Amino acid sequence: MSFGPTWLIDLDGVIWLGDTVIPGARDAVGALRARNQRVAFFTNNSSVTRAELLAKLESFGIAVAKEELLTSSEAAAAMCSRGERAFVLGGAGIREALQERGVIIVEAEGMGTAVPVDVVVIGLDRELNFARLTIAMRAIRGGARFLATNEDATFPVGDGLLPGAGALVTALTYATGVRPVVAGKPNAGAVELVRARLGEVNVVVGDRPSTDGELARRLGACFGLVYSGVTRPGEIPPDIPPDLEASDIAVLLAKAFERT
Repeated sequence: MSFGPTWLIDLDGVIWLGDTVIPGARDAVGALRARNQRVAFFTNNSSVTRAELLAKLESFGIAVAKEELLTSSEAAAAMCSRGERAFVLGGAGIREALQERGVIIVEAEGMGTAVPVDVVVIGLDRELNFARLTIAMRAIRGGARFLATNEDATFPVGDGLLPGAGALVTALTYATGVRPVVAGKPNAGAVELVRARLGEVNVVVGDRPSTDGELARRLGACFGLVYSGVTRPGEIPPDIPPDLEASDIAVLLAKAFERT
């Protein structure tokens, strides 16, 4: 792994697990900046707002400018048009991004046969219930576009894994027979967002080869895999080998520095 000017780092499973910072993460980011490397972050987690993510990073001693934080919610919102009507299965992060885009969010209590929906947007939704799932299904069956922020099967927290947005996407796909357009890592929407915001990226660091590793490959970047989140040693897909792997980002950086 060679150093370049820009590193793109995942959050969940790399910087933190739930509300706990991963040991050494703050110092690793500081070490990169001390070497005049540009550091940015891209999360597929669409359940929280940008302000919440920035505040969480700051609480762990990692100051990040707004333009250095990219999310799957932003990538999804970029695929919608101003004035479109959206029904959301997801958290505040999706709603924030859609509203900034000028998309009209249709609330469940206002749904009825006379209320049109142009697009159903789904992400990690910890308050999902059968009634809202039914509304989304009927809207898609009625012709609404189906847009997902990501298809991550699981979501890492401090005491293990939770079902990820991909688990909800699969349920809705099965009920409708429609495959969604997926905006987040490693898909085209994410690639376009990264290139527009950052230009060239040299290294992607993450805990999931299928998203972070594939994004690195599509960006022409090196892939640093850490085992502090979803993936465990021995679980690396043979078609997405990392350029460097380590137990966590601090160890990954130490190994990278040894090569320079």
